Amino acid sequence: MQDSQTSETTQKTIEETIVSGILSAKIRPGTRLSENQLATLFSVSRTRVREAMMRLETRGIVHVSPRRGWFVVEPSAEEAIAVYEARRVIEAGLLRSMRALTDEGGKALDAHLNEEKSAMAAGDRQRLTYLMGDFHIRIAELSGNAIIVDILRDLTARTILISMLYQSEFHAAQSHDGHCRIFEAMQAGDFVRAAELSIEHLDEVEMGLDLTTRPDPLSELRSSLSLPPKAVPSGPTVRAKKPQLQRSN
Repeated sequence: MQDSQTSETTQKTIEETIVSGILSAKIRPGTRLSENQLATLFSVSRTRVREAMMRLETRGIVHVSPRRGWFVVEPSAEEAIAVYEARRVIEAGLLRSMRALTDEGGKALDAHLNEEKSAMAAGDRQRLTYLMGDFHIRIAELSGNAIIVDILRDLTARTILISMLYQSEFHAAQSHDGHCRIFEAMQAGDFVRAAELSIEHLDEVEMGLDLTTRPDPLSELRSSLSLPPKAVPSGPTVRAKKPQLQRSN
């Protein structure tokens, strides 16, 4: 029984470490995750690593390539649209279901927004990437619903992978302003307005993505060899679907 609990804890540690690496933009889309190397790093068998990878695969974080191994997913344009649709439904629904913001919750969100300001002032893009995603997870944590927190954490990780593939510019100030507006509505107890603002915020972020451009799969090797960038033909035009939830006028 103890061995079973230990193995489950190890698998969760491997999963959480990989997801945390993605949330902080330290692990990029398409990164190969070697079973041998992970087994060495976590002092476990390859079987334990494989079990953790299979769980991450069901969560949409990694995929396996025959005879090549495990890789962090590279979401397609269609998958990017689906992820943002899911986030709009979940985050707006969560905010609409809230009735009050506790003093403790308000202080936590306020402190988080101050961290965002500090990271912007320092020009720390990697920390900003983490903080921008973590803001939404913190709101979910206020609900006390662990299932929603887990779902939103995975969706946020996939959003960050999407941003690394399709976002040409990082609009930190715009995202921070969106977070501040959501927080202000929550402070005022207007959770319907907060939900509407969360949809507007996600719309703005999604509109900043160039989903018509296919990322160059050889970009990192091309850069290391000092070769000029290659124009990668764009795929079929993909238009974002309009959100099904009501939006403010």
